[in-house]
Amino acid sequence: MDRRRFIHASALAGLSASLPGALRAAPAGFDPSPASGWRTYEVVTRVTPVASDQAVTVWIPLPSLNNDDWIRTLGNEWSGNAARAGVAEDTVYGARMLVAQWSAGQAAPEIEVVSRFATRDRAIDFAAPGAVPPLDAAERRLFTQPTELLPTDGIVLDTAQKATRGAKTDTDRARALYEWICDNTERNPKTRGCGLGDIRSMLESGNLSGKCADLNALFVGLARSVGLPARDVYGIRVADSKFGYKSLGKSGDITKAQHCRAEVWLAAYGWVPVDPADVRKVVLEERPGLTLKDDVVVAARNKLFGAWEMNWLAYNVAHDIALPGSNGAAVPFLMYPQGETAAGRLDSLDPTGFSYTITSREIVA
Repeated sequence: MDRRRFIHASALAGLSASLPGALRAAPAGFDPSPASGWRTYEVVTRVTPVASDQAVTVWIPLPSLNNDDWIRTLGNEWSGNAARAGVAEDTVYGARMLVAQWSAGQAAPEIEVVSRFATRDRAIDFAAPGAVPPLDAAERRLFTQPTELLPTDGIVLDTAQKATRGAKTDTDRARALYEWICDNTERNPKTRGCGLGDIRSMLESGNLSGKCADLNALFVGLARSVGLPARDVYGIRVADSKFGYKSLGKSGDITKAQHCRAEVWLAAYGWVPVDPADVRKVVLEERPGLTLKDDVVVAARNKLFGAWEMNWLAYNVAHDIALPGSNGAAVPFLMYPQGETAAGRLDSLDPTGFSYTITSREIVA
């Protein structure tokens, strides 16, 4: 574990020995008024690892992003029978997580986290470029550098250069990459979870299918390779789509509603939301037999370069996270609860060995 990357719960030292606990982060004076387009949600994550004769540690992602325009965290509370629990924060990306540990032999281990946050829809007006302060140099380096699964050389660079040939501006290059993803990839319903995001393998094999963590990672990696700062944003759907897309929303039981999106930095607009993976999701799932030429797909494609419907919680933008206190490998991203015993990492997509539920509800004043 890279100890420099974590504060508060590094190596589990300093975790609270008592539950319940709370981390309250509601900003002073913030009023998420529906009149201003804000909607407030509550997400409850309940993890119940299978009882073991070994100590069990769990890492649960917490809302970590705050932006005055589209998302504000309003606090987290937790309760359960863990021997110790507390919040850790990755100091590279700012990803927060609740870390909980049970002693060996603990009967019926469980922990519940309640997270509250407010969101409102995002949309960039490309007809009205503004005077945007330049991206901080450290952030530019961070969001153009390669990661374990997002290389920026070789076939990734070659593909991006071909896709952006003739593009004159950063907006033109980003748009060209977005359109290339929409045209050349497919959503694969057989992909486990949201996919892995191993973009070099995708390009070398020629198999450009997968789910959101694959297709949007491909956009991010291609963008970075040609000098465009870009990042994956990992989260979960929390409400049905008010625009009528049954494939682009989920409410109630959202245990399997994780969704990764992407952002690209454009000089005249700042961070711009994109989601080519959801274009391919509409093609596959909205109704049988759709193609890229159908009106419902065209509408989604036009909207999802520069806009997000915020019926979705953004957890973090982190890659290659070494979980604090873990003996296992870093995780490519933190979008699902994670668990581990001395025998190794638990399968976060296998409810028989590592059980959890996630539910959401809108809080109406």
